[in-house]
This record gives sequence, C-alpha cells and structure tokens, in this order.
Amino acid sequence: MAVQKKRTSISNISKKRIRKNILKMKGYRAAIKNKSFFHRKSLSTGNSKSFFVQQTSKKVLEYSKLI
Repeated sequence: MAVQKKRTSISNISKKRIRKNILKMKGYRAAIKNKSFFHRKSLSTGNSKSFFVQQTSKKVLEYSKLI
C-alpha cells in the first residue's frame, strides 16, 4: 500500500515563515515611506499639526518688496 507524501517539512515551514516576514517588512517600509512623504508635504504647505516650524513673517517680506 502506498504511503501519502508528507506535505510540510521543517525546511518548507521555515521558508514559508521567512517569505511571510519579508512581505511584512516590505509593507511596513512602504507605509513608513508614504507617511514620511505626507509629513514633508504638510510641513511645506504649513498644514502640519505634529511639528512646530519657525516661519518668517509674511508681512515683513511683503513690506520689503514694496520699498
């Protein structure tokens, strides 16, 4: 009588775990990269709520252009 082939060996399980962790890290890195892009964008537009950026006064700049 034929014996059914063993489907999961120890090496296959570890390979599966390694591949799964690599995919998780790729997703995590993409999320971090995306988040940092939007933080930079909000800083440049002045809509940031999590960072305090020292800005120059616009009135002084406008006044100096008139003179």
